[in-house]
Amino acid sequence: MSNGLFISLDGVDGAGKTTQMGWLVEWLRERGHAVVSCRDPGGTPVGDRIRELLLDQKSAMSMLSEALLYMASRAQLCEEVIRPALQRGDCIVSDRFLLANVVYQGHAGGLPPKTLWQLGNITTGGLLPDLTLVLDVPSDVAMRRKGGPADRLESRGAEFHARVRAGFLAEAKQSPERIKVIDATQPPLAVRDVIREEVRHVLGARARA
Repeated sequence: MSNGLFISLDGVDGAGKTTQMGWLVEWLRERGHAVVSCRDPGGTPVGDRIRELLLDQKSAMSMLSEALLYMASRAQLCEEVIRPALQRGDCIVSDRFLLANVVYQGHAGGLPPKTLWQLGNITTGGLLPDLTLVLDVPSDVAMRRKGGPADRLESRGAEFHARVRAGFLAEAKQSPERIKVIDATQPPLAVRDVIREEVRHVLGARARA
């Protein structure tokens, strides 16, 4: 049984996850929490190699192969990083988790989301974040924010990324108790403050339990 707190940040590429994740980790540490940060896919030697394959523009693969590679990377991340940290009572802050798999390869990629949730449950041993924060911006705004060359997923075009955004919103509507949508069109510091409030709520609830 896990004793720590597991938080994931998600949303379309360009929503500001990297900046907000850094601020959240720093804020939690300032309050005395031991924090482990990670990214999905990646976070382990095996996961990092899978990540390179997944994001490489030269990697041609079916949507199912893509989904299964994400699952494999996540299984290793849970085994090596997340479960040990939670058992120590640490906070885990992850850049993406299973929800992204369901949205990108399911809602946007055409695989059945329910099947991906079921497969993800097997590969993680039933582990899900206590809180997922979805940073929401319109897909066209997110694409304009992105700098540098696009990776294999980022280059799929406006229609695909519009389906990604719709998928995140649909999943949040189905699980509002653990998936919180945050308006990331606000100034970054305002987004930071909303994130902190959501995390305070979860920490407070756990303290009262």
